[in-house]
Amino acid sequence: MCHSPAMRVLSWAQFDQAVQQLASRFAGSAVTGVYGVPRGGLCLAVALSHAIDRPLLSAPEPSALIVDDVYETGRTLQALKAEVPQASFAVWVSKGHPDWWVAVEVAESSEWLVFPWENLELARADEQEYRASRCL
Repeated sequence: MCHSPAMRVLSWAQFDQAVQQLASRFAGSAVTGVYGVPRGGLCLAVALSHAIDRPLLSAPEPSALIVDDVYETGRTLQALKAEVPQASFAVWVSKGHPDWWVAVEVAESSEWLVFPWENLELARADEQEYRASRCL
């Protein structure tokens, strides 16, 4: 029997709170710019670049703050850390206990997250497809 994870829809108000928490953490730091992992990290990167008054970067740099919407499997951020180990890393939601990255919140690994910039109906379809592929 396949377990259906809970779906959690995140709001723009929660996004604003996450940006403020990360801005408080990094405003006084030595980061020289913000890089957002395409695609989920872009909204967060733009908002943070404004909040901490640092440029939005088109590529990761050693002195950058590299952000993403979610740390799920870790593959994306681990690859970037290998490329630019001196950078700082942060996510809105982490599905694992933060180690070398900063997270605004830690979620259950089984939760299906829907970010405010995502289409809810498409997210539901993605979730069903994902579950079906693992519950054969």
